[in-house]
Amino acid sequence: MPNQGVKSHCEKQNERPLERHHDTGRPSKRARRLMPMKLTAEQVEQYHREGYLFLPDYFASADMGQLLRVARDDEVLASIANDRLDREGRTSRLSLRHELPDDAYAAYTRSCAIVEPMEQLMGCEVWHYHHKMMMKEPHTGGAWEWHQDFGYWHSNFLYPDMASCLIAVDRAHKANGCLQVLKGSHRMGRLEHGRAGDQTGADPDRIAAVEDRFDRVYCEMTPGTVLFFHSNLLHRSDANQSPDSRWALICCYTSSENPPFREGTKGEFSRIERWDDERVKRSLREHETRQSDVRGN
Repeated sequence: MPNQGVKSHCEKQNERPLERHHDTGRPSKRARRLMPMKLTAEQVEQYHREGYLFLPDYFASADMGQLLRVARDDEVLASIANDRLDREGRTSRLSLRHELPDDAYAAYTRSCAIVEPMEQLMGCEVWHYHHKMMMKEPHTGGAWEWHQDFGYWHSNFLYPDMASCLIAVDRAHKANGCLQVLKGSHRMGRLEHGRAGDQTGADPDRIAAVEDRFDRVYCEMTPGTVLFFHSNLLHRSDANQSPDSRWALICCYTSSENPPFREGTKGEFSRIERWDDERVKRSLREHETRQSDVRGN
């Protein structure tokens, strides 16, 4: 269970008097942005029933524009990126970190706005496993086959008490290969997985039957929309056939009660230092400033 005596940045922020609109007396837009996000009982129930939860326009689109500029100009992010080929030989790029360094991507991974709803959905404290920037470029970005994240995470963890939060950094739509999910498919448990190009995909014979049983949902998302999803939810994406890129930051967590059983597994398996909105934004600004300094601008 979460540490009851330790308050997060968001909880401390919530103890301060709220800024209020001078006419309505309601909390100001800025104050609402700093308040901890509390999911409703209906949202939690929906997540457990369907295996995912959308929160539209959760982060400001202007912040996502800044994050996209930072990511596109980030030589470190590019240097650790890996290419993944689909069955047709098309390429998608993925830049993954198990650590939480002082950068904008780790700042969002630490965000109270992500960690605290994730703990509501999972029912306990969560630890950081990894985070990754997915980069699907115009006309060239490859497909991702049907898979479950726990289809390969199970090699290091005993239980599927794990989940991810996908943050749409730019717009995701059908033509540029938005995420697709099979609603409720997490309830089947883990399927067998094998190689599919450079990827790990679920058993194609079983997938053929599964697709007839569950509704397919195309997760079209505006910048700043987030999607929480269970580690056993089947998901995929098509190749990018459009002139638009699709970049997404995916933050992955495990329950604190589900540490890796295999010694040497990479990740930050301890309580996450949670950052409020102001600190996340400051980290984003500082990241961009460092890049400008390196370029001499």
